[in-house]
Amino acid sequence: MDSKDKLSAKILSGKEVDYMLARARFQDKKIIFTNGCFDILHRGHIEYLLQASKMGNILIIGLNSDLSVKNIKGNNRPIQDQESRARILASLSFVTYIILFDEETPLQLIQHIQPDILVKGGDYKPETIVGYDVVKKKGGKVTTIPFIKGFSTTGLIEKILKL
Repeated sequence: MDSKDKLSAKILSGKEVDYMLARARFQDKKIIFTNGCFDILHRGHIEYLLQASKMGNILIIGLNSDLSVKNIKGNNRPIQDQESRARILASLSFVTYIILFDEETPLQLIQHIQPDILVKGGDYKPETIVGYDVVKKKGGKVTTIPFIKGFSTTGLIEKILKL
């Protein structure tokens, strides 16, 4: 399998997700889930995803589709298309899988995946995170990871616009 195929193999849809989940559960792997737009990948994202990956065996990123990003952030976003964002995330060695979703929140995806650990950034309180009740109901853990000050996609865009 060449490098391009290895990246594509990390981006799952449909039955591939079900197969991966069945295999992970059979192997008693701990599944970590997080989500986001990851429009312009920056150091804050890298640190956050790396820390999340250390909490279990399989790190799944629910990636907002272009439609979802546009609905949440407006017509000027995303900066990069969903395929580019997915492939960039797939290139990170500590990211196991990426799953695109069209909804504004990943609730349906979380209900389907039933992760052991749900992770979001430090701007959330665990009990306000979408999917909190789903994960807690099955005995899972919901946690946050503090932001690295000065690193955000919006901040980077604002900085570029001032140049």
